[in-house]
Amino acid sequence: MIDEARPDASPAIAPTPPAGAQAADPAADPRSGRQSAWRIFLRNPAGVAGLLILLIMAGLALAAPYVYAEGPLAMGAMPFIWPGEGLAYPLGTDALGRDVAAGVAWGARVTMLVGLSATFFGVSAGVIIGAVAGYFGGRADMMLSKLIEFFQTPPSFVLLMVVVAIAQPSVSSIILAIALVTWPTVARLVRAEFRSLREKDFVLAARSLGFGHARIIFGEILPNALPAIIVTASLLVAQSILMESALSFMSLGDPNLVTWGSMIGSGREHLFTAWFLSAVPGVAIVLTVLSLNLIGDGLNDALNPRSE
Repeated sequence: MIDEARPDASPAIAPTPPAGAQAADPAADPRSGRQSAWRIFLRNPAGVAGLLILLIMAGLALAAPYVYAEGPLAMGAMPFIWPGEGLAYPLGTDALGRDVAAGVAWGARVTMLVGLSATFFGVSAGVIIGAVAGYFGGRADMMLSKLIEFFQTPPSFVLLMVVVAIAQPSVSSIILAIALVTWPTVARLVRAEFRSLREKDFVLAARSLGFGHARIIFGEILPNALPAIIVTASLLVAQSILMESALSFMSLGDPNLVTWGSMIGSGREHLFTAWFLSAVPGVAIVLTVLSLNLIGDGLNDALNPRSE
């Protein structure tokens, strides 16, 4: 989006019409901006490394039903086979003879599903509430700001445990609980962005052209706030994965599913005799969260105009 009219624009043309001016100026083409951001991201070695790690984890999750069709709970081997002792069980087996590699692959599906879904719902709620508060201001801003503060007052993880315990542990309840404790972060960010953008020239031009509130919010202001929202969302995925893993470690996850957190929790009983049972899923969590943090840093450099 363009905040000010170009110096060489014709005086007879209205200042920076939000749709027309962008189409007329090649430099303001959104596709050109996206391509430039993508090139900047690809020049960031850490961001590219994070993207590759995340793609590997995503591929592992997608391949789990085909590579390990029997599922992660199948008990068909001797217990406590150590990693590397046989090709059939490259990451070893647990106390019940279950394949650790199968658990990691199937656990990736649950963990990534929770991380992405919780972030989607949390970001969606935060964007809507923050946009309304920041754009309209006044009494709406005051009421919604109090609502945000109300949800941010208790410690996030304590609130998360209480909600999951009340709703009974399941994938859907965990997703909604994580979204419930993460949306205020997005709402505060979006509110601040909208407060700083609502008096810009391109917004005033849109109002003078008779654009409605919804079109200004979602068609004019929100695209300018997207870079900060995208970076925050990438970090919230990592935070959601850590929250889900912590819940599963504490036996507050879905008891019918194998997750990385539940694998660590089961392996802690054999920490001194078979430490790999906790270490292998722990490494998977570390790599996934690290990749998301690296991607977030790379996106911040690519989408931040001051980085060019």
